[in-house]
Amino acid sequence: MNRMGGLLFQTVSVSLFLLLFWGSAMAEEEAVSTSSFIPLVDGKPYLHVIHEGRSVKVQRVQDPAYELKGYFARTARKCPPFCIRPISAADNVATIAEPEIFEFMENELRDGLGMLIDARTKKWFEKGTIPGSVNIPFTELTKEPDSEEMQKYLKLFGGKTREAGSMELTMEKLGLIDAEYKTEKWDFSEAKSLVIWCNGPACGQSPRAINGLLKAGYPADKIFYYRGGMQMWLLFGMNIVTSK
Repeated sequence: MNRMGGLLFQTVSVSLFLLLFWGSAMAEEEAVSTSSFIPLVDGKPYLHVIHEGRSVKVQRVQDPAYELKGYFARTARKCPPFCIRPISAADNVATIAEPEIFEFMENELRDGLGMLIDARTKKWFEKGTIPGSVNIPFTELTKEPDSEEMQKYLKLFGGKTREAGSMELTMEKLGLIDAEYKTEKWDFSEAKSLVIWCNGPACGQSPRAINGLLKAGYPADKIFYYRGGMQMWLLFGMNIVTSK
């Protein structure tokens, strides 16, 4: 091989090397860029819910350096009333976490079979809430079962009033027909699943709302307690929405 041929060979070899190196680097950069996306959970980058008539994208903050600040970053508050709550709000009421919330949003909430309830007072709701939530303060859900306010909400949740002394009630008492999800005053057979939450593990508002509903006869297995509430929602970098 002459001198000119040798130089040409070296030039081609270097060019091929640079081309391969550049292609590999680009592919690696793209892979890193893709893998650096922070999803809600593995395999679910984000989801959409309807909030006050508009579609809202639920996703996490994508900045790895993001740190929670402000009220919900505080680790200590006066106890009582802000004592760490038990994992369970009431017997037979399931406690759920964020992955179950996502599933609920994409199924029961989307299909109108469930409601996501922000049980905090109105001023907290207006500061920001979990997308898809409706504000029903715990003070409304702790009223007496026969009160006008409580009956209004039980109907909103899908409960149906029953006629006293009906043949159906008599047959139920005799064990002749199924009485599941039914009380003497209410039929909760078609009632919605309710996910109830408040400010977090040290907040007693949602447990009080849950126990108020149970007192009114609402089925425990149709109520779910999101104990993490707003504090854990924000700690994981999830977005919130403000009221109109």
